[in-house]
Amino acid sequence: MPESDPDRPRYYLTTAIAYPNNRPGLHTLYEVIGADVIARWHRMTGDDTRFLTGTDEHSVNIAESAAALGQDTKAFVDQMVGLFTAAEDLLLISPDRFIRTTDPDHRRASQEMVRRAFASGDVYLGKYEGWYCPNEGFKALSDLEDGPDGKPRCPNHPTIELQWLTERNWFFRLSAYADRLLAHYEANPDWVQPEYRRNEMLAFIRAGLDDISISRETFHWGIPFPIAENGETAQREDGSWDPEAGVIYVWFDALINYITGAGFPDDPAAFAKWWPADLHVIGKDINRFHTVIWPAMLMSAGIELPRKVWVHGWLLARGGERMSKSRGNMLEPADVVAAFGADGARYVTLREVAFDRDSEVSWDGFVRRYNADLANDFGNLVNRTVTMVGRYLDGERPAPRPASEASLAPAWASALAAATAAVEGCLLHEYLAALWEFVGAANRLVEAEAPWSLAKAAKAGDQAAPAAAARLRGVLGDLVEACRLVALAVAPAMPSIAPRVLEQLGLPYAFGADGNGGPALLSELEWGRHAGEPGRLGTAAPLFPRLDVETPVG
Repeated sequence: MPESDPDRPRYYLTTAIAYPNNRPGLHTLYEVIGADVIARWHRMTGDDTRFLTGTDEHSVNIAESAAALGQDTKAFVDQMVGLFTAAEDLLLISPDRFIRTTDPDHRRASQEMVRRAFASGDVYLGKYEGWYCPNEGFKALSDLEDGPDGKPRCPNHPTIELQWLTERNWFFRLSAYADRLLAHYEANPDWVQPEYRRNEMLAFIRAGLDDISISRETFHWGIPFPIAENGETAQREDGSWDPEAGVIYVWFDALINYITGAGFPDDPAAFAKWWPADLHVIGKDINRFHTVIWPAMLMSAGIELPRKVWVHGWLLARGGERMSKSRGNMLEPADVVAAFGADGARYVTLREVAFDRDSEVSWDGFVRRYNADLANDFGNLVNRTVTMVGRYLDGERPAPRPASEASLAPAWASALAAATAAVEGCLLHEYLAALWEFVGAANRLVEAEAPWSLAKAAKAGDQAAPAAAARLRGVLGDLVEACRLVALAVAPAMPSIAPRVLEQLGLPYAFGADGNGGPALLSELEWGRHAGEPGRLGTAAPLFPRLDVETPVG
C-alpha cells in the first residue's frame, strides 16, 4: 500500500473485477483500458493515484469448469488469472494492485462486512427458491428471458444454464434501504453517470427492493460464511470454518474488493487515506449491484459511499450482437496488439467505442481509424516536422512563436480545454477527438505555409530571403511545439508513444512508465513551455506504419 503523501491530492479509482473462467477478449478489457487512461491522467497531473483492478474468482461456473477438466479449482483459476494479467501487460495496463478475491486480506474484509451487516440487524436466515445464475446468483423471473430451447436464461450470461435451487440462506435486508438510497441519489445527483443510467436505477429502487441472498449452503468454493445458525462465529477452535455455515454469495464477496484494495480492515491508516473511492468504472449489466446493493452494504457497515460510479456500455459486433467467445465474434487482445501495437490498440479501441454507451466495432473499422488518425495524421505530422527541421535547419530545434503570434496557439488552448473536460468527465472518445482536431489544424498549417517553399525563398538571396527564413523558423517551431503538446496530452492513452515522439524532438520525457514521477502535466501543456531551451532534434522514425491488414492476424 503506498504511503500517504499529504502534499498531493489523492485519487482512487477501480474497475469491476472480471470472471477468469476463460481467456479475456478485447471487450472484457475495454473497461480496464479506459480506467488505465484515467489513472495515468491523474498521475501525470499530480494526483497521488491508486488504481485497482482484478478478478472475481468464486463463481459456480469456475468451480464447474475446473471439475470438468479434473483440476483443483484454485490451480485452474490461477491459470486463468494468468491469461488476464498477460493480456493487461500487453495493453500496458498499470494497476497499483491487481486484486484477487482469493487473496487472504479479501477474505478477512468480506467476513468483516458480513459481521457488520449482522450487527446492524440487516442479516437474517431464510429460505430461497428460484432460478440461480452461476455468475450472478438468484434471479427474479422478471430478469430472465427465454433461450432458444425455451428454457429461461440470464440475459447477461445466455450460454450458461440456470439452476433451480431451494436452500436455506442468509439474507441481507436490502428492502430496508430504499428510502436512504433515494435520499442519497437526490443529495448527490451526479454520483451515478451517465444520467440515463442513474435514472434507470432510480426507477428500479422506486419499484421496490427485495431482500437478497448473501450465502450458499450447498456450495463450498468461496469465502466461508463467518456466522453460524445460532448467531455465533462459525470459526472453530482450531481456526477452521464450519462447512455447514456455507460460503458468502459471490456478488456480496466481489463488491467488497473495492474496500479491500483500499486497506480495509487490516490497515486503518491506508483506508482513511484512500476511501471513499473517487470513481468506480463498471459495465451497464452490473449497474444495480454497484449503485443499489453496494451502497446499501456500505450504509449497513457504517462506511462512506464512493463518490462517483461511471457506467459504460458494451463493445458490440457488427449488427449489434454482444461479443463473446461462445459466439465466436470477439476480438483477441493479442491479435489487436500484434496488428496495431499496444498504443495503437488502446487508441482505436477508445476512439471507436464511446465510453458512455454501446458501440458497434469491427476489424475493418479499427484498421481505417488507425490508418487515418495515427499513420496519416499524427504519425505523418511528426515525421514531416522532424524531417523538415533536419533538412532546413540542420536539426537545430526552433522555438515556437509567442502565443500572440502563432495561429496554432489558440487552437491548442481550445483543444486542451475540451480534452481536459472530456477525460475528467470520463468521455474518453471525446478526449481523443479533441486532440485530433488540433492534429488536423497542425497538418493544415503545413499545407498553408508550405515550409518547402519558404526554405527555397530563404535561399534565394534576394531582399525577401531574411523574412522567409524567419517565417520558416517560426512555422517549424510551431509544428515542433504541436507535436510535443499532442504527444504529452495523449500519453495517458498511448503511454509508450509519448517518449518516442519527444526523443525525436530532442526533448526529455520526465514521466515514469506508469505516468508517475514527472512535473504537473497541465503546466507542461502550456504553449511555449520550453521555448527558451536550445537543443537538436533526433532522427525521424515512423511511429505508426500504415496497415493493409484486413483480417486479424494469428
